[in-house]
Amino acid sequence: MKQFKAFVAMLVAAIFLGAPSEVLAIEAAGAAQLAGFGELLVDKRVTHLRTYLTSHNSPLADEAEVFIREADRNSLDWKFVAAISGVESTFGKHIPSGSYNAWGWGIPTGAQSGIGFRNWEQGIVTVSEGLAKNYYGRGTKTVYDVGWIYAANGNSWGNHVAFFMNKIESFVPTSPEHLEVSI
Repeated sequence: MKQFKAFVAMLVAAIFLGAPSEVLAIEAAGAAQLAGFGELLVDKRVTHLRTYLTSHNSPLADEAEVFIREADRNSLDWKFVAAISGVESTFGKHIPSGSYNAWGWGIPTGAQSGIGFRNWEQGIVTVSEGLAKNYYGRGTKTVYDVGWIYAANGNSWGNHVAFFMNKIESFVPTSPEHLEVSI
């Protein structure tokens, strides 16, 4: 009972302190089976992004939580870094061998080599921090502003990134293999 009261207090405080509703999804179906109440709070963005990336057979799908964590930590749109990977490498499917670099980060135009990361997480962390510090931290305000520094043609690159950001946000799974089931 003590845990339940603490959970309710935490939930009420989060709601009244303005936590985004998309972050406060309660999975009631499995609530009775869970021993701890901390697992009841699920960020829908993680599930949404994971499902979207899975629908594209992306090797980045298992990193959805890292994308969201780093976006929040660096004050970026949660879809931004994943969308860049869509533009630069078809969501991590076409990268320099063994580089874990789905963003073209530090790879000159047309080159097949450049910066490599130890794993996907290191890539997501590095790119997110770099965008926050070296782009938004220096005054860029939009995806298009970033594009003029990040890519050779800012408007075209910005249009492609914005396209994928919109696709991620509006994605609705249509086939059973793309539906995630939460218990």
